[in-house]
Amino acid sequence: MLRRLVVTALATTATAALAASPTALAAPLPLPPLPLLDGGGGGGHDHLTVTVAHNGETDGTYELECHPAGGNHPQVLQACDRLDRLTTWGKDPFAPVSPRAKCTMIYGGDSTARVTGTWAGRPVDATYNRRNGCEMARWDAFVPVLPGAR
Repeated sequence: MLRRLVVTALATTATAALAASPTALAAPLPLPPLPLLDGGGGGGHDHLTVTVAHNGETDGTYELECHPAGGNHPQVLQACDRLDRLTTWGKDPFAPVSPRAKCTMIYGGDSTARVTGTWAGRPVDATYNRRNGCEMARWDAFVPVLPGAR
């Protein structure tokens, strides 16, 4: 019933507009501007700061920009591609390991990393380590955003 009312109202409005001015429906309608996907700040690209410690020669702070690619990260294009593959609607690619996860107690070393910035229009502040099997798997999933283990 509601559908019939809507269709009837639309048809009546279109007929009235056409009767008033036959060229009224021929002119293109103005389109609203497209929204910025990055939340309005940052120029429309993704920007991350990656800080690595206790991982040997790869220690340091790197800037990674994607869409368009840039920054001083040693593997900009590969890192952006990896992040694009990890990004899935409805899931946080930077999410920490669940506190309920069952992890092997294998120690992977003292390496730590922190990733901050903006990705897919959302703020990022994630930390990484290699203290157990789950954390090592999470780190390894982010290579080459994060460097491989030493």
